[in-house]
Amino acid sequence: MKVGLQKTSQTWETCLTGTRAVVFVVDDDESVRGSLKRLIRSLGLAVETFASAEDFLSSPHRLAADCLILDIRMPGMSGIDIQQRLAQAGSRIPIIFISAHDDQEARLRAMKGGAVAFLQKPFEEEDLLEAICAALRCRRARRQ
Repeated sequence: MKVGLQKTSQTWETCLTGTRAVVFVVDDDESVRGSLKRLIRSLGLAVETFASAEDFLSSPHRLAADCLILDIRMPGMSGIDIQQRLAQAGSRIPIIFISAHDDQEARLRAMKGGAVAFLQKPFEEEDLLEAICAALRCRRARRQ
């Protein structure tokens, strides 16, 4: 299930061509991090992965992301916790949530908190690429 995405006339291929964006992925599942890293790099985007919320929040580069992909449920802090921390710090990094669990409450909290999209694992590659494109459009608009 995908929530928050709207179809636009601009395809993700057009949106991502020539983009020099940095995407951060925070997920406790190593295979998910590896798969997303390979996919995002194949698009010519820079990507950095983190195994936990704490690893991400302790990174000196955490605010350099143009897009943040967060797992909802992780040991320790959740993706929602990261979203709240970033909002409290005044960060406006667009967030895409991913989750293996169909958690309506978490989905509502994520979207009310300003998430660009909420994708349920396993999700289609195309849906993630559309979400990244939407996040990058959002990031560009916020910088203007």
